[in-house]
Amino acid sequence: MFTGIIEGLGTVKSVVRTAGGVSMDIQADLALDDVLIGDSISVSGACLTAVHVQRDAFTVDMAPETLSKTTLGQIRVGDKVNLERALRLSDRLSGHLVTGHIDGIGTVNAKQPTGNATLFTFGVSEDLARYIIQKGSVAVDGISLTVNACNRSAFEVSIIPHTAGVTTIGLKKVGDTVNIETDLVGKYIERFTQHFTSGATEPENRRSSVDETLLKETGFM
Repeated sequence: MFTGIIEGLGTVKSVVRTAGGVSMDIQADLALDDVLIGDSISVSGACLTAVHVQRDAFTVDMAPETLSKTTLGQIRVGDKVNLERALRLSDRLSGHLVTGHIDGIGTVNAKQPTGNATLFTFGVSEDLARYIIQKGSVAVDGISLTVNACNRSAFEVSIIPHTAGVTTIGLKKVGDTVNIETDLVGKYIERFTQHFTSGATEPENRRSSVDETLLKETGFM
């Protein structure tokens, strides 16, 4: 689990393509003294396992699923990536709950200065847009961001100079692709409420205590 608060940048040093997968070496600009082999690291939003670790570098293996569902399938030597180590239970949750399980890929549709910030518009499929709400949270390349506005095919976020300077989003151009992870809470609410719309029934001893009335009373609906 992650927070979407990027800790540093990494530079891809090597990409080795094997039958059905990829091994990638990343040079990090943060110390990895507390990272062990087998630990999870968010690489531009994708939760990957460190299979080799040095003080400021690590290696990850990527399976076909990761390559097909994220922008890492097009990664090249020299590319910059966002890095975040896994959340510890004692840490502050400065962003929002981010799993590192990418839901899909978005595209930079527009980028324009607005005051002291830059307004980005990302195009997404309707399957992703359904989980994105105004003033809700979304992770773009692993960065926790607040949604300014959204519709069925796009959403807007404001990027302050600090975020642009310490993450890869400041390097993005119109037409570039990004990894999108929608808010975890919305997906669970949809799953819990599916039986209300489907008309499905379950045995009394297997019914969830989470029902439509409870969700309305607690402000989720």
